[in-house]
Amino acid sequence: MSNPTIRQDQSQSPSLKQETLQFVQGVGKFATLTVIGVSVLAGSVVTGGLVGIALSFRNLPDVRLLQNYSPTETSYIYDIKGRLLTRLHGEANREVVELDEVSPELKQAVLAIEDSHFYEHQGVNPQSVARALVANLQSGHITEGGSTITMQLVKNVFLSPDRTFSRKLAEAVLAVRLEQVFSKDEILEMYLNTIYWGHNNYGVETAAESYFQKSASELNLAEATMMAGLIQAPEQYSPFANYSETKRRQRSVLSRMEELGWITPQIAEDVYNEPLLVGKPTSWEQSQLPAVTEAVKAELREKFGEEALLEGGLRVQTSIDLFFQQMAEETVKEAHQNLVNRGLRADQVSIVAVDPRTHFVKAMVGSVDYDQSQFNRALQSRRQPGSAFKPFVYYSAFASGRYTPESSIDDSPVSYRDGSGVYRPRNYGGGFEGTMSLRRSLTQSRNIPAVKLGQEVGLDNVISVAQDLGIRSPLQPVTSLPLGSIGVTPLEMAGAYATLANNGWHSDPTFIVRVTDSEGNVLLDNRPEPELVLDEWATASVNNVLQEAVSSGTGTRAQLGRPVAGKTGTTDAAKDVWFVGYVPQMATAVWIGNDDNRPLTRGATGGEYAAPVWRQFMEKALENEPVQEFSHPSEYERPEPE
Repeated sequence: MSNPTIRQDQSQSPSLKQETLQFVQGVGKFATLTVIGVSVLAGSVVTGGLVGIALSFRNLPDVRLLQNYSPTETSYIYDIKGRLLTRLHGEANREVVELDEVSPELKQAVLAIEDSHFYEHQGVNPQSVARALVANLQSGHITEGGSTITMQLVKNVFLSPDRTFSRKLAEAVLAVRLEQVFSKDEILEMYLNTIYWGHNNYGVETAAESYFQKSASELNLAEATMMAGLIQAPEQYSPFANYSETKRRQRSVLSRMEELGWITPQIAEDVYNEPLLVGKPTSWEQSQLPAVTEAVKAELREKFGEEALLEGGLRVQTSIDLFFQQMAEETVKEAHQNLVNRGLRADQVSIVAVDPRTHFVKAMVGSVDYDQSQFNRALQSRRQPGSAFKPFVYYSAFASGRYTPESSIDDSPVSYRDGSGVYRPRNYGGGFEGTMSLRRSLTQSRNIPAVKLGQEVGLDNVISVAQDLGIRSPLQPVTSLPLGSIGVTPLEMAGAYATLANNGWHSDPTFIVRVTDSEGNVLLDNRPEPELVLDEWATASVNNVLQEAVSSGTGTRAQLGRPVAGKTGTTDAAKDVWFVGYVPQMATAVWIGNDDNRPLTRGATGGEYAAPVWRQFMEKALENEPVQEFSHPSEYERPEPE
């Protein structure tokens, strides 16, 4: 094969003889011509007048559009360490590669069977056209194409698949023009990336991955001749459908290469006898982490749109480690079974873990069994957080400068009149303790002090704090808000507590670390740029109190033998139980409940049921994390009273 020549001429085609058009219109009249006469006529038309046919095809597309042509490409989602989780595409599963990323064996095999004179003709091969024309005229319709690789590319990109004389002539005109604009190597590269290889694989790279689980650059001669044989009828010759037919077609390719003198008869025989270790179709494989990739897709749609997601060739690095996430999913399954064995009537358990330093989501489990339920409770289910909402109220008090953890509050009966009547908050288990510190009231999760404190600092201020922490669920300033009477998602709670763990520095939680296009250009970089949204002294004070909630309060079943801060949550009639807790390196929310809101069991609490699940997960999650201390309020200046 000769080397390709890059041709820079982009001038418009000159005028042609009107006789050529008359030839096209009268082509059916030549059915009685001899084979020799037709061959001579076809050859003269091709070599002497194809350019002029352009006059009769004034509406043909400009092939220079291919200079900016970007075929649809598959998007890929990876875990944080580069492991492939899933492919996203519409009809065309395609990854574009450069020509030098295709093995020489495959290029040679394709040229042999599809267009052995590719590097010699100028878009149309007169001999092939003449041969096809004879067969077509004898049959009265198109039976052979005589198409070169250039003509096939034109057909795939610009024209309809109709087998008509006018379409074939348009194909020829455009092929000649294409070769005036692009080099041979450029045309071959576009061709290999455009054609269909079967089983929704468009382009050589995804086909190689599907059939042989390797890159196109790694294909040997046996694999290359099999792939080249697919082009004519991909599904018919597919090894997934009929291996014997695949081998028969492979022999045709090898025989053609032998005929051309590109391989010896011995090589052809040895290659044919070599078994093909084929893989399996990959176009519609399920994600390794379907719940995670659905969440990632939702983020991508919001930022880039559906078309870019399915056709834009995005390369997405997520914040999730495959094995860490699988550990979280197994933990949820085991924990759920343990809860059922203990007599808890709970259908679902959800876990979300967020890194406070980056606000990257590290694990997310939205159902006990994704195969049974694809509804993602971690992201889509707004459930009352109960007392797990109280830290936002206490932070608001500390940040006002009028309260410290040692300030007093009265745990005694109180009533409020609102739009629905008279509201009388009650403590869990009943009873009152009278005057007590804010520290003790939060550690012991007393309800009446939390409601009173909410009234004193202002519910609008509490809502503002929750929103600063990333809670986007609508919150209303109802009297019971401090007791977590308004629904939020587990992700929102984990993200909010992650900001407490990071001492007031906040970023929006995300599943995505980085997005590039197929050429490596960065489209989205989510490296953390945290913003200080809370007062550091007030935050450190909340953290200090919540450590006591774990060491000696309602969350003792969450102890890990290292500094831990957290808060239990239990709603009326025990319909939801929570534990949301954190160490400086990770904040995790655990929710347990039923989709139909039925009670779990009489007397169920977050401390009894959710905290042990949290501990079970965190013990595994922190195996390789060093023990870290929280900062102390004494390290910061207390805010001035408002």
